Amino acid sequence: MDDKLKRGSLEMIAAMLISGTIGWFVLLSGQAVVDVVFWRCLIGGGTLLLVCAALGLLRAELLGRRVLLLGVLSGVAIVGNWLLLFASYAQASIAVSTVVYNVQPFMLVGLAALFLGERLTWLKLAWLALAFVGMLAIVSAHGRGAVAGANYLMGIGLALGAALLYAIAALIVKRLSDTPPHLIALIQLVTGVILLAPLMGRELPQGEVAWASLLALGLVHTGLMYLLLYGAIQKLPTAVTGALSFIYPVAAILVDWLAFDHWLSPLQWSGVAAILLAAAGMQRGWRPAVWVRRVIKA
Repeated sequence: MDDKLKRGSLEMIAAMLISGTIGWFVLLSGQAVVDVVFWRCLIGGGTLLLVCAALGLLRAELLGRRVLLLGVLSGVAIVGNWLLLFASYAQASIAVSTVVYNVQPFMLVGLAALFLGERLTWLKLAWLALAFVGMLAIVSAHGRGAVAGANYLMGIGLALGAALLYAIAALIVKRLSDTPPHLIALIQLVTGVILLAPLMGRELPQGEVAWASLLALGLVHTGLMYLLLYGAIQKLPTAVTGALSFIYPVAAILVDWLAFDHWLSPLQWSGVAAILLAAAGMQRGWRPAVWVRRVIKA
């Protein structure tokens, strides 16, 4: 493994491990979801503002009307995505919400087929069907095990809504391929600050734990994580990036267990496995029929 690939892999692994702890810090902060997202946008946006300034990205030619418009639209979707995802943690658990949220690649494929004319192959439909079966397994576990609460299905719905909004944001960002990703993220975070500022209460968060959690979400889970993620994407092949991205839901499941003693039931585990396998298979272009033929020949 050459140095570039090794460094990119380490950056991607670190970014996914950081992402896996987001839910823990959201719940640890003890703040309302709107407040958490606002402070994440404000602190993370301030961090990325300094980074963009240091990299010389705050130039007029990079901030045209089209870039600002699409950046703001994607920012609205990203902020809505965070609001729904963070709200789902308290309803369905961090583990379940994160796994359900990872159906976003399938939503992106569907949206791309509808609005960009991209071809929807039978292979992609097959992986989509497997992910849907996994979703049914998770949903049918309602009322079974420690993670199932009174609002379990609401949590599932919130996570699905978050995944849809993320897919919409990704679809918009596809049209900004020539814009530095750090600058796009900055526009999104500034949009979040403007949108949520009128909804904030007059009282500031109280206590060291609350402030420490919010600072971590802004500096580490937003500022640092974005830098690691974008650095990794620039260095790694798409297949490697996709494979390493599955560290995120696995880390979230472990964090949910260690921090809150939430463990999945066997049926939920089968759903998790189905969704992650389907997402990996679609991203890497695996062909189940080829596997079957090889097994038969063996």
